[in-house]
Amino acid sequence: MTTYTFPQPRPLPDAAPRTAYLLASGDLRESANVAGWPAQVAMEQAVTAAFADLGWTVVRANGVDPDTGHGFISSQRMGFDVFAGVPTDAPVIVAEAVWQYSHHVLGGLRTHRGPILTVANFAGEWPGLVGLLGLNAGLTKMGRDYATIWSVDFTDEWFRAGLREWVETGRITHDDSHVRPLPELPGVSEVGLGRALGAELLRDKAIIGVFDEGCMGMYNAIFDDEVLNRAGIYKERLSQSALYAEMLAVTDAEADAAFDWLVGAGMTFRFGEDPATELTRDQVQWQLKMYIAALRIADDFGLDAVGIQYQQGLKDLVPASDLAEGILNSTDRPPVFSRDGRRELQAGRAFPHFNEADEGVAVDALVTDRVWSAMGLVPDNTLHDVRWGEEYDGRFVWVYEISGSVPASHLGGWRNAEGWRQNPVFFPAGGATINGVSRPGEVVISRVFLAEGVLQVDLMRGSVVELPDEETRRRKEATNPEWPIAHVVLHDIDRDQFMARHKANHAQVVYAPDAETADRALLAKAAMFDAIGIRVHLAGRVAV
Repeated sequence: MTTYTFPQPRPLPDAAPRTAYLLASGDLRESANVAGWPAQVAMEQAVTAAFADLGWTVVRANGVDPDTGHGFISSQRMGFDVFAGVPTDAPVIVAEAVWQYSHHVLGGLRTHRGPILTVANFAGEWPGLVGLLGLNAGLTKMGRDYATIWSVDFTDEWFRAGLREWVETGRITHDDSHVRPLPELPGVSEVGLGRALGAELLRDKAIIGVFDEGCMGMYNAIFDDEVLNRAGIYKERLSQSALYAEMLAVTDAEADAAFDWLVGAGMTFRFGEDPATELTRDQVQWQLKMYIAALRIADDFGLDAVGIQYQQGLKDLVPASDLAEGILNSTDRPPVFSRDGRRELQAGRAFPHFNEADEGVAVDALVTDRVWSAMGLVPDNTLHDVRWGEEYDGRFVWVYEISGSVPASHLGGWRNAEGWRQNPVFFPAGGATINGVSRPGEVVISRVFLAEGVLQVDLMRGSVVELPDEETRRRKEATNPEWPIAHVVLHDIDRDQFMARHKANHAQVVYAPDAETADRALLAKAAMFDAIGIRVHLAGRVAV
């Protein structure tokens, strides 16, 4: 008789009444987990105290690892192991004070049967808000119900009322009255232009080149071919090893020429001598080789846009990709020639790059580039992290930041751009940012996301405003001073409306010369999105 070894059922713990299990998704980079742990501890203490005031107990789902000194879930495998000890129908709190890799916990959350609450501290020092929005977008993509909330100090009545609602109902009600479906569009030239551009995209198709998907665990940033193809967009799956190989083939003379062009255009670099903590000329040389290599590979494959993962794939091998990305997104940039030197590649135009291989940004950048170019506008656009914000002079001013990849035109030109070394905590190989302050002006802000199995987009208007130098310095020092910053005021969308609705850690930003032109460009963009089958939502005050 054959004997088989059957797996033994694992006993499941019982859920205690009025008890929630708290866990925290962390980084894959242990340096970031260790550095951010004190902020996480302070946040968890405040959240636990707020639940205690409601008569609830909060139990940490896993303890602090004595070897690492922190309690973050730092891998997908660890996430599964932690969830194995959580009662399957217990309330779960995912608390985030820092950036986190969503895939560490999404697998466990997908099959968990109890109510889920995501919560973050509304602070700038660590990108917990960015992590929260990325996690929420991942839950939205997978169709998992969840509640979400945030607070500066976890004592305000708005936050406390939200917790009371969650412990009683498993839900938190947020105001989304600022969002509405796209109405019937008027018969104006901008609508006709958007529809014509959409028909062209569906007919002729576009290719986005992805140098490895899944940057930093961003499940929300990966779109299946089935949904992209319906919009006329196809993927060319590329390897970052091929990008590195092409970088090795770029000559020093070619990189030197690009560097000389940037310096001649007015960009400055804060160079030092210690590559472990300071920016060096050699780091910038590698970044410029990446810029040239990316354009050559794009030319090889006939790409319409390109995205580089960088984290985690290249972070231990070459300096940061941000300088290369920002140059690509700039109409005014160093010329790049084919390998034989006979052709200038993508001459006279920005070449859309979707930072962190975020495919929602890829779709948005592709549409923006075509609409703005057809309208005779400067199409330079970029993503920003939705980082933080505070009231200033009677209005809420957001801090939008990204790790250095803005186009120079957003800063008012290369003369306003400085190269600072990336933070060693996140970027061990260094590399320059394109640091600066985004110029004041009218902008269109958007986000393409996946929900209910279809591509959707929120379109809104905003203004980048100028703040006093002292306030700008304070905000940069409160976040990442080496990164470029935009002071953003949204039109008729308050802080909590935006946070509750926005389905991504990123927002896409593009300038227009004035408010009237921005309104017309938004209308054309909405029409193009609609023409390629993307569900359009208008948010706040827009002239549609």
